[in-house]
Amino acid sequence: MRVVVAIDSFKGSLTSIEAGNAIREGILRSRDAEVVVRPIADGGEGTVEALVGGLEGTFMVSRVTGPLGVPVDAKWGIIEVDSKRTAIIEMASAAGIALINRSELNPLLTTTYGVGELIKTAVEEGIRNFIIGIGGSSTNDGGVGMLQALGWSFKDQLGNEIERGAKGLEQLASINADDVIPCLKECTFQVACDVTNPLCGAQGCSNIYGPQKGATPEMITVMDEWLRKYAAISGGDPDYPGSGAAGGMGYACRTFLGASLEPGISIILNETRLEDYIKDADIVITGEGRMDAQTIMGKTPVGVAALAKKYGKRVIAFCGCAAPDAEVCNEHGIDAFFTILRNVVTLDEALDKELAANNLSATVAQVFRLL
Repeated sequence: MRVVVAIDSFKGSLTSIEAGNAIREGILRSRDAEVVVRPIADGGEGTVEALVGGLEGTFMVSRVTGPLGVPVDAKWGIIEVDSKRTAIIEMASAAGIALINRSELNPLLTTTYGVGELIKTAVEEGIRNFIIGIGGSSTNDGGVGMLQALGWSFKDQLGNEIERGAKGLEQLASINADDVIPCLKECTFQVACDVTNPLCGAQGCSNIYGPQKGATPEMITVMDEWLRKYAAISGGDPDYPGSGAAGGMGYACRTFLGASLEPGISIILNETRLEDYIKDADIVITGEGRMDAQTIMGKTPVGVAALAKKYGKRVIAFCGCAAPDAEVCNEHGIDAFFTILRNVVTLDEALDKELAANNLSATVAQVFRLL
């Protein structure tokens, strides 16, 4: 029996590779099998860990400007596939909502400048290919901070550089590209973008995601107006699906960097060449920390399952917990899923790395006794 394991991280507990190794242990506890563990993620949190760790890349840590201007140490990495060096960057590591105390959330002030610094650092390392996950942001600045770090100049009517954060867009009068890093023209950018929101309007980033970033109704109204002006000055397409991702980062990446906005799982499946491994598998194992109806919305388990079903493979998923509506996953390629908790425990206990790995291995071992 040949088993391919491609499971997402269990957020706050096991990484993709740690979960995969626990599954391998459980399978081998029950029967002889060839088990291949492949790193996987959906472009959000854990993408750097999964791709760089799983593909034996190089982890990097760079001190950059955090979302409120305080320096943070942002983790990113470099992988090499077909002699092509690619930087893997998570926007959340430099401009993430998790970097800010809830009481300090304010999209008028938060900036994407640190993301641009990460890109600049990678370019100086000779990298010309980028995969950027833009989930988990705290910002609504239209990606302007990132662009400023890369050399674009955003001026007010007096010719002064605008302030960082969404509030700077109120002052915007012109954009200048004279000092942009020249070799950006040699770079390609794939942006993991799992939402289709436009930049502005009722479904735009200010209205839909602003509240979770600390925006009041008054802030939402003015930020949406400022983003409309920004789009008019910059000349991009604010209605392109995904332009509103990460507070307008999708718009900035596509308009100024020529980036492609793609579902995160599609990018990761391609980079890890999972299809090459699934072709010859008898069973495919996937999963994530929590499975529910949202799992079918471009998340890892269903992405892996779709690829497996292309070759008629049986797909089994494991998860920390499953909501009642998780059964919809059975209609999207997952033949069966199993939760791994074996006792009534607190959330902190459930997230304990050792306990989670043991529970996962034990559950897998029992399932594979039937196969």
